[in-house]
Amino acid sequence: MGERRRVKQTRSLEERLAEEAAKLKALADQLPAGAEREGLLKRARIVETGAHLSDWIRSPGLRPPE
Repeated sequence: MGERRRVKQTRSLEERLAEEAAKLKALADQLPAGAEREGLLKRARIVETGAHLSDWIRSPGLRPPE
């Protein structure tokens, strides 16, 4: 088996997800109304939700249950 490829990220996960969501929205804006456009917008919302969840998980106010 080959070695696992490691990549040092220069931007946070939240930044990368926000950029991906913006790209998906820009692509959707170029399409006419329809299933393909709605699919891109749905993917953008999912990516944005992932960014918010990641941000929430990393928040300093989050504590484990006692």
